Amino acid sequence: MTIHGTALLSVCLLVGVCSGTLLGWSLGVDADIGGVGIAMLLLVVGAERLRKSGRLSPETQTGISYWSAMYIPIVVAMAASQHVMGALSGGLVAVVAGIGGVAACFAVVGLLSRQGGASGRREPAE
Repeated sequence: MTIHGTALLSVCLLVGVCSGTLLGWSLGVDADIGGVGIAMLLLVVGAERLRKSGRLSPETQTGISYWSAMYIPIVVAMAASQHVMGALSGGLVAVVAGIGGVAACFAVVGLLSRQGGASGRREPAE
């Protein structure tokens, strides 16, 4: 089975993790700061540019969509498992900050879904 879009995802992940590590190093933190987020933004921008220039085949576009859908839950699960114990042992401030971040995300998703129109779906532009 041919897996399309994996090379773009891999390049974006490597560049994102390196960028996040450099960002952490420049701020004096011995950790990757935002590398996965940078990688996801690079994947979205890169795929969109390739699609607009006509260099992205439908199979590759489907592959990128598949890996994007798989990538986010896997990364969230990995990050959650690594930081839950640290947050709980870090005290009440860490727990309140986590709950506040999740509440803010829920609020933004609700706001954006209401702006999506009556059905909440947008038809693709042709």
